Amino acid sequence: MNTPPKVIRIGQTVLSVTDLQASRHFYVDLLGLNVLHEGTDALYLRAVEDREWSLKLELAPTPGVRHIGFKAGSDMDLDRIAALAEREGLPHRWDTETDRPRMLRIQDPFGFPIVFYYQSVKYPWLLQRFDLHRGAGIQRVDHCNLFTTEVAAMTRWYIDNLGFRLTEYSEDDSRQLWASWLQNKGHAHDFALTNGKGPKMHHFAYWMPDAMRISQVCDILAGANEEFRIERGPGRHGITNAFFLYLRDPDGHRIELYTGDYLTVDPDFEPIRWNVNDARRQQLWGGIAPRSWFLEGSAVEAFDGAWMRQEETALVGLPAYVR
Repeated sequence: MNTPPKVIRIGQTVLSVTDLQASRHFYVDLLGLNVLHEGTDALYLRAVEDREWSLKLELAPTPGVRHIGFKAGSDMDLDRIAALAEREGLPHRWDTETDRPRMLRIQDPFGFPIVFYYQSVKYPWLLQRFDLHRGAGIQRVDHCNLFTTEVAAMTRWYIDNLGFRLTEYSEDDSRQLWASWLQNKGHAHDFALTNGKGPKMHHFAYWMPDAMRISQVCDILAGANEEFRIERGPGRHGITNAFFLYLRDPDGHRIELYTGDYLTVDPDFEPIRWNVNDARRQQLWGGIAPRSWFLEGSAVEAFDGAWMRQEETALVGLPAYVR
């Protein structure tokens, strides 16, 4: 059996935004992300533990997701992923980016723009430069969540071809898979796949030092009269056990602030099953998420630069009012 290429963790998200200064105000002035590079049409940001940039905001006429990026184990692993794309006939190309001299972009079989990279310029971390922390001290990039009409097939593809491991999943009584949580870094997930109209990005997430820091973000937003950015939470997920808060940025991109999940490093870790009808999977304390949380997401870019056409799917396991 061939060993899959090594993928280490999620590394970056690149978003198109329509007003760079409005996005800067949200991500830097309010949330406290740190600026690494800044120009008239792009902004590169990181959290205090990130030694590389983890979020790029690009000025564009239309908001969307340019790509989601994963850190590979080596340049050889990049070559192996390129060979995989060639074998499967997937659109792919070599790209460069600020601080990233060699990146492989593919359009995966399910329509998502995914970049893999290994080499990256490293910067001193700010974890213990408490004098430079702003906002609530967002710590590191953590994961993303994607809407897809093909949860089962996409889950299997990433496990078989890129070595991701399943940590949690939800399915109905007929064993139809509704959502999955996949990881390589040894925590609950690097990305999750959720049944819905896609391909779209549901959210990307940063790890927070503790739950009180998440509550502090709510106070910061309220103090700035921008509490309307809060879409859902704070609360605790059943799935992943995480304490969470969901926000919407000025272009509607959804960001989660997240803490309190668990280690999955054991090779015999057994994935945790949830019934899709168990409401505690989404909110351990009870309560239903707003309609927007189930149905809205960010469009993703196609290989040719257009925006991907979104496929419809039958939504299952949701409150009756969103069906």
